[in-house]
Amino acid sequence: MSVDMTVPRSRRGSPGRAVTVRAAVLAGLLLARLSPRRLRAVLGRVAAGARATPYPQVETYYREVSAASPRCAGWQGCLPRSIAVALLCRLRGGWPQWCVGVRATPPFAAHAWVEADGRIVAEPGGSEDYRVLMTVGAGRG
Repeated sequence: MSVDMTVPRSRRGSPGRAVTVRAAVLAGLLLARLSPRRLRAVLGRVAAGARATPYPQVETYYREVSAASPRCAGWQGCLPRSIAVALLCRLRGGWPQWCVGVRATPPFAAHAWVEADGRIVAEPGGSEDYRVLMTVGAGRG
């Protein structure tokens, strides 16, 4: 299943915004190399004191990250994409629910995603299709 990852030109924003999104993507790619324990600790520190980001805003960041990075747009780019989206939320003072787990339905595979307002953001399927193994929520340190 493919998902349209284009961001309408009117919502792309300034060149400075593009630089911010690309910086978040780069940080996501670098942080994705950490061990799970260390990644959770780093993201927990980043999320400390943040408020929950509403779904529409998280979805906008998801689409910006996917449009900026072909690597992050695909299924294999789920970990750096989820990290980049969370970092963009944090730049605005918020944080989504960042999750890592597995698909509970075929094809079974590891997956990372973000949630907002109790819903999975821009991923195929619903919450019943995934099992959470690790999470970092807003305001946790």
